[in-house]
Amino acid sequence: MTMAPRVSFVIGGVQKGGTTALARFVGCHPRVALPLDKEAHLFDDAGFDERWSPAEVDARYAAHFAPEPGADLFGDATPIYILHPRLVRRIAAYNPAMKWILILRHPIERAVSQYHMERSKGREHLPFWLALLRERGRLRGHGDDVTRDSPLSKHSYRLRGDYARQLDVLYRCFAPEQVLVLRNEDLARTPDAVMDRLWRFLGIEAPPRPAYGRVFEGGYAPLPRSSLRWRFYEWMFRRELDEQSRRYGLDWTGPAPGEGGG
Repeated sequence: MTMAPRVSFVIGGVQKGGTTALARFVGCHPRVALPLDKEAHLFDDAGFDERWSPAEVDARYAAHFAPEPGADLFGDATPIYILHPRLVRRIAAYNPAMKWILILRHPIERAVSQYHMERSKGREHLPFWLALLRERGRLRGHGDDVTRDSPLSKHSYRLRGDYARQLDVLYRCFAPEQVLVLRNEDLARTPDAVMDRLWRFLGIEAPPRPAYGRVFEGGYAPLPRSSLRWRFYEWMFRRELDEQSRRYGLDWTGPAPGEGGG
């Protein structure tokens, strides 16, 4: 008898979308085990071998977990998984029944957050607007390098916010009922309601009500959506915003949480 794959769900995206907060909330459940460092980075590892069987992937996953007694639902919270079709296909080959949890954030705010992270790490020296303009050239020739220090990982400000393209790939490999799409803004405003949806999606009872505290600290001043700079960036992101609104109903209009309007 073949054992089922060890990992049955992934918080597979998106970077700077709230995956840290979401993983912390999910990890509070006594039945859930997440990697010790939250992100296993197994499927984007430079040494990943496409010939590995599910059992061989499980053997490599094992080193990332130290579950508490009673934990029987294993997950991974590596946000780069949604970025590249190759990673999605690797996960589909490992576990066709995998459940995907995506937490999305306004593409501009997500990009700004990633930019400040790369600046803090000393890996970005251009002003934000110029980094956006030069992104395609920076990524040219590196589209298949999904390792952590590649240009694709560091400078994909617009690409990571192209949610329509990413969802297209995901739905080619997984049934819609295996995908839960959440919004960062909803998790910030109504965490109890969002987490109730997530527990139902995973098929487990909600734990005794934990305090879903805020884990959304960026260390920089947010860009007001009413500013001229924001409007300029909206123009730069127009294609991405239009596509995800038209095809997937992702509407990012309105003020950000805490900016007014509720």
